[in-house]
Amino acid sequence: MANINEIAKRAGVSVSTVSRVLNNHSYVSEEKRVAVQRVIDELDYTPNRLAVDLIRQETRTIGVIMPYNNNPAFDQMLHGVLNRSVEQDYTVMVLPTKYDLSKELDCFNRLKNKQLDGIIITSRSNSWDILVPYAKYGAIVACEYTDHPEIGCAYMDRYASYLEAFRLLRERGHSRVAFTTARGTESNSTKLTIKAYKQIFGDYPPAYHIGDCYRLEDGLRAGEQLLHAALRPTAVYANGDEVAAGIYQYARGIQLEVPEDLAIIGQENQTVGIGLGLASVDHQLVKVGEQAFDLIIQKSKNKIEIPYKIHLRQSI
Repeated sequence: MANINEIAKRAGVSVSTVSRVLNNHSYVSEEKRVAVQRVIDELDYTPNRLAVDLIRQETRTIGVIMPYNNNPAFDQMLHGVLNRSVEQDYTVMVLPTKYDLSKELDCFNRLKNKQLDGIIITSRSNSWDILVPYAKYGAIVACEYTDHPEIGCAYMDRYASYLEAFRLLRERGHSRVAFTTARGTESNSTKLTIKAYKQIFGDYPPAYHIGDCYRLEDGLRAGEQLLHAALRPTAVYANGDEVAAGIYQYARGIQLEVPEDLAIIGQENQTVGIGLGLASVDHQLVKVGEQAFDLIIQKSKNKIEIPYKIHLRQSI
């Protein structure tokens, strides 16, 4: 099996020149580069990836922590990361955790063991106090705001977006407003949603909050619970357009009109919501993923805010 010593001998160059060619260093004359590449092609030589990584002290591989890989919001962020990774010739390793604390730490140990150059966190279960020490092993970027100086972040102002969505419903005459969330009250997103709700409406009726909502089937469940309540809500803010679509489908199935009987706002401006004409709070998650990737390869600890948008459609 060929090695770089044999390549150097056949090409009439030094071993260090072969190494520079393999690692795309610029300090090699075009004549020597062509000679080395010709021998590499003749010998059908494939460099040992691990050895090359050790020489370069980088893997050109980025890990993306995703609790679930069939969730439209996380998929949008991953799509943004992949957009940039193709442009920059990086490999992306998807690291699903299901919000398991130990699985998440296993991912960070990949960073510690130099299997990854950096990690992008789309959502996390461990506290920052546990995760921040891993920043000494490689770049860490969050897709949420954090004020830790060692962690860069690409984020959107979720609280402001929730406030605006609830304020919009109130301004349109709604006082009985329900909402759905994904995780329980341990989730920062859920905490912010409840905080915004209380600021706009003052009261927080637990019956108007349906958790564990991720996809269309969960929206059907939420619709069944909410729309048969003794005091039926007149509006719902759903934490995703798939969830909103399930609520819409259930409402229409029991002969309720949208928006006359029930106003609906979804989230993330996804295809199903656009097709049904659902209003949506768009956190521009593809852009969040793209910016997170840019920060990770720059080893930047900057805090970059991505503006949200609200798309007004006939559902409200």
